[in-house]
Amino acid sequence: MKNRKNIRLQNYDYSQPGYYFVTICTKDREHLFGDIINGEMSLNKYCEILKYTWFDLPNHNSNIELDYYQIMPNHIHCIIKIVGDGSQPSQISRAGYEPAPTGDSVKKYGLPEIVRQLKSFSSKRINKIRNTPGEPVWQRNYYEHIIRNEKELYEIRKYIQLNPMNWEFDEDNYINIKVKNEKGI
Repeated sequence: MKNRKNIRLQNYDYSQPGYYFVTICTKDREHLFGDIINGEMSLNKYCEILKYTWFDLPNHNSNIELDYYQIMPNHIHCIIKIVGDGSQPSQISRAGYEPAPTGDSVKKYGLPEIVRQLKSFSSKRINKIRNTPGEPVWQRNYYEHIIRNEKELYEIRKYIQLNPMNWEFDEDNYINIKVKNEKGI
């Protein structure tokens, strides 16, 4: 078994309040969520599932607020804000998908658990439609960046907003991946 490199910041508490920029890619960079047409993301049913799962996260995590996000053909960019201590259960309706936290079972979830939920809940829903239970939808890890100030937050929000318009040059675009593979890069 390969040794996996830990890409997280050593000794950093990822449950502390702050803004976090996250990018999660699909397994093998599969274009699962639709296409970019004229600089805009064209949504498909899997993209709608991911979008629903994104907006459902606060129902499972009372200590988060959702900020900007963008679903791309084979990845999602998002900003998650962790607030407070997460000690109170959410009052938002849970729509019957996962068990609701009760009393003492509510925990202060950090970024790794929140990302796990986004990946796990969306995978289960997507695989149910594809009739592929247990198949990986997402790659094993994810990229994260701790946003340290307002300038960074502004720049990352702008990057997320403009991402569909820059898809032609994106390193995760299958055309660019194919060219890299052909050149041995």
